[in-house]
Amino acid sequence: MSGHSSQKKNVWADMDTTATEPVRAYLTATGERLRADGCEVRTEDWGGVPVLIGHRGDFRMRWMATKLHLFTVAAPTTLVTADALQRFTATAMDYVLARKGQLRGFQNGVAVFPALVGTQVDPAASAWAQGSQQVKFAAVARPVAVEAGSGTASAYRGNPALGFIYAAHLRSKLNAYFPTA
Repeated sequence: MSGHSSQKKNVWADMDTTATEPVRAYLTATGERLRADGCEVRTEDWGGVPVLIGHRGDFRMRWMATKLHLFTVAAPTTLVTADALQRFTATAMDYVLARKGQLRGFQNGVAVFPALVGTQVDPAASAWAQGSQQVKFAAVARPVAVEAGSGTASAYRGNPALGFIYAAHLRSKLNAYFPTA
């Protein structure tokens, strides 16, 4: 087993990834929202857990003539905790960097919305998701904690100092894929 696939398996440590009906329905609707926006959508097996992956690439002159590869990576859980969301965010960031990150900084950037969709969201997970985006060189992550029953999606929707040229685009896509309840 490669290091990357063992990392995907370890992300589920101490998590119940059972997908209840509201969680499955929310993930299905998210896949439909991604497709409607022109994303390539598929489901991958990450250590026995079905993970929804959406990808699109956009080029804008106003972004200093750069292309942004945006990934949405969403998975089921029963309880979204801050620790689980942090681990999932790190794993999702590694995943997208392995796919599109080799040319980052050379007029290419990557962004990811790592989303855990559960029947319950711990307040600390919501607070962490809303606090700020996670940044690496020419790469950003905006974690999302979703409570499937109410549709509440907690995420950073602000204007950061780093990556500010993409802020409006990322906020628009975040609102389209994970609308606020």
